Amino acid sequence: MKENLKFAWFATWFALAGQLVFFLGVSIFTGEWRYVMWSFMVSLLAGIPSLVNTWQAQKRINLSKLDH
Repeated sequence: MKENLKFAWFATWFALAGQLVFFLGVSIFTGEWRYVMWSFMVSLLAGIPSLVNTWQAQKRINLSKLDH
C-alpha cells in the first residue's frame, strides 16, 4: 500500500501553523486575543504528534527505498 505522505505533511503543517495563522487573523479582526492563546495550545497538541508520526513514516519509507 502506498502512503500519501504529501497530504500527511500538508495536514501536519496546517495543524501546526495554518490554524494559528487563521486564528491570528480572527484575533486581529475581533480584538479578542484569547483566540490566539487557545489555538496555539490546540495547534501544539494536534501538530506535534502529527509531525512525529509523519516524520517516522517518511523515515520508514526512505529506509525501505534504500534496502531495495
